[in-house]
Amino acid sequence: MAAASQPFDLTNNIIAYENGELDEDATFALFQYLVDTGIAWQLQGRYGRTAMAMIKAGFVTVPKQA
Repeated sequence: MAAASQPFDLTNNIIAYENGELDEDATFALFQYLVDTGIAWQLQGRYGRTAMAMIKAGFVTVPKQA
């Protein structure tokens, strides 16, 4: 039986990002989560700007509207 999926640890991922400890894939995963949840637009401006740059570069996708 597969292990249950762990919830995304936003706090520790942001701390790791701020400390330069995330690799490229983990950084993309963090920003994908921030965009998916809308949190990217609620944090300080550089998160939104970075999210937009990642969207434009194709590393992060915008969730489809229902």
